[in-house]
Amino acid sequence: MKFAFSTLGVPGMATADVAALAADTGYQGVELRVAPDEPVHPGIQMSERAAVVKEFERAGVEILAVCGYTDLAAEADEAVVLREIGELLWLARDLGAPYVRVFPGGGDRDSSLADATAAGLLGAAAETAAGAGVKLLLETHDSHPTGEALSRILGPVGHLNAGALWDVLHPWLAGEDPLTTHGALAPFLGYVQVKDVASRDDLTPIALGEGVVPLAECLATLTPQTWLSWEYEKRWHPQAADLPELLVAGREHLEGLLSSLPAQPTFPTAK
Repeated sequence: MKFAFSTLGVPGMATADVAALAADTGYQGVELRVAPDEPVHPGIQMSERAAVVKEFERAGVEILAVCGYTDLAAEADEAVVLREIGELLWLARDLGAPYVRVFPGGGDRDSSLADATAAGLLGAAAETAAGAGVKLLLETHDSHPTGEALSRILGPVGHLNAGALWDVLHPWLAGEDPLTTHGALAPFLGYVQVKDVASRDDLTPIALGEGVVPLAECLATLTPQTWLSWEYEKRWHPQAADLPELLVAGREHLEGLLSSLPAQPTFPTAK
């Protein structure tokens, strides 16, 4: 598997430093959190985008995803939401990122109404995504934390450029076991975000393997082609330890978990 980390864990860090950090710690990719308080966001110019691409190419590191904050299931102006998604998609295209992350964000809305709103917007945006050569990924989060909940949106959309991002924390917090989550998301899965916390009541990010999130059970469901990205929420928990010092041990922990998993069956090639 390939490993990435999110710039949510190194808030405000210059992109050249992010790329160098990934290369130095053995990570093949990076998720770019795109927001006005970060170096990369939809408002940067083409020259700046080209410079970001060169920085990552120089380091030999891939830009896995552009992670935005657009909500699809909320009550909002459809045109505004689609414009925001379009800006994220064209940014991802310019950066060479295969994925764009968006949220459900349905709040306390009636679930059937939230599902329908999100499915309609995702279906419309997926056509734009296809034109950009990018895949939109809806994350297990907020109003739709489980694989089952997310599948209620993705199933009706049925578009190759609309998929799922499995954040392992939220389905587990909602009481959904990893096998069930994977079963619901497998037809749509883009990649997986890993993380660890001390308990259900303390969501401060900690080093992988030091908490209670069932990482081994989650990894056991995945194919070797799946990207794993460590989303360490330093931005929201400034008191947490600094991510750079944890990256090597985190990667080694994931590698250890993967090496301990039973070998996947192989099948003879048809002649």
